[in-house]
Formats: sequence, structure tokens, C-alpha cells
Amino acid sequence: MSLSDHLWQFRLSQLHPLPKLIVCLIWLVAAIVVFDARFQLFTIVLAAAALVLFNRSSLWLVLGLMIPFALFGVGFLTTSILFRDGSDFAGKMAAEAPFVSEGVSAGIVLFLRAIACGMVSALFTLTTDPGDLVKALMKDWRLSPRIGYALFSALNLVPDLASEAQQIRLARAMKRGGSPRRIPGLIEGFSLMLPLLAFAIRRASRAAIAMEARGLTGQGRRTILGAPVPALRDAVFAGSALALLACMLR
Repeated sequence: MSLSDHLWQFRLSQLHPLPKLIVCLIWLVAAIVVFDARFQLFTIVLAAAALVLFNRSSLWLVLGLMIPFALFGVGFLTTSILFRDGSDFAGKMAAEAPFVSEGVSAGIVLFLRAIACGMVSALFTLTTDPGDLVKALMKDWRLSPRIGYALFSALNLVPDLASEAQQIRLARAMKRGGSPRRIPGLIEGFSLMLPLLAFAIRRASRAAIAMEARGLTGQGRRTILGAPVPALRDAVFAGSALALLACMLR
């Protein structure tokens, strides 16, 4: 099998969560510290390309993910342009290569930085299984089993809450003799809060009983089934990503 075939079959979801987490955190810190529009733009393009090529994500999905971060960045852009007195540090950092003026240049860098940080976070989130991450934290970073089981319970609770809310809406609609709206209104949303809160309390009580039954309050060695195992590809990924970052910062 050729190198191109190996690259085509490679998936970011196959990587060990912890090295990927460390690499993403380092890139996040670099995106925050480095005040350079070219670096921010390179980070955005790199994260988007990685999602499309190595996660098979739709290009439209990747572009859609940028929208909320871009809206957040617009606040930095307008603040930097309209209230330049409040961005002296950013203006001095961007004064070396201004686009139009120091305020506009600093605003553009801050705008791109918001998108870059968001895309790096999205890269890790979309390519990492939450269950594998929790298992890896418990196995390699000695995360407390009590905290790990609580995280597992929370991961299962979130989709169950959505399902429970839909069941309540369907029951109410059948009682009225109609069909539920696709998107609940404000009044309906508030009316769902109390039954969903009761459902969450019941689930929390059952989770606490299950933790006691599993002996998670005691000490001792535990076996974690299905935990991710580090492989050579993790070292190759981490080394390549950090080497690329070092080249960009030179």
C-alpha cells in the first residue's frame, strides 16, 4: 500500500485523545500569544483542511462552524476600530504590518484569532470520542473513577434529556389532538424546565446509587476496559504538528 493510500485511510479519530489534546492546547496557546494575522489565518486553514481531509467532514459544515466564532470576533473588530483607546497594546503589536491603521490591523488580528481558537477547539471536539477521552484520562492521567463515572453519566444524560423533552412534547400534542411544533416556543420551553429538572434529579440519584454499588468510593486498583492504547501514529502526529508550529513561529 502506497503512502498516499495510508494518508487517505488515516482518520484523526484514530489518534489517542491525550496527545491530540496536548497538541491542540499548545496550538491554542500559540494562537492566543502570537499576534500575527498570517499565523491566525494559517491556523484556520490548517484546522479546516484537517477536518475535511482527515475527518471527512463536509466543507459546508466546517464553514458553518466558523460562523459563531466569526460573530464573536466581530465584537473584537468593531471594538478595536471604534474604541481605539482601549486597544493600545493590540495596536502596538499590530503596528509593524498594519492593514489600514493600527486599530483596524489589531481588530483584524483579534477577529482571526477568535476564529482560529474556535477551529482548533472544533478540531479536537469533532475528532475525539468523549468516552475514549474519559477512559484515557482515568488510565493514563489517574483521573478519579468517581469523576470519570460522573462524566460518563453526564455524557449519557445530555442526549437523554433531549429525548425526554421530545417525548413530553409529543404527549402534550397528542393530548391536544395536534402535532408538536418543530421548534418549541418560549412558553413551551419554560414549561419543559420543571419536568426535565425532575428527570435529571432522578437520573442523578440512580447514578449515585450505581457509583456506590460499583465501589467507586473505595480505594484500590481498577481495570479500565476499552481504554485507548498509544501507537506510533500518535508520536508521528504530535511530532509533525509541533514541528510545523515551530516552523511557523520562526
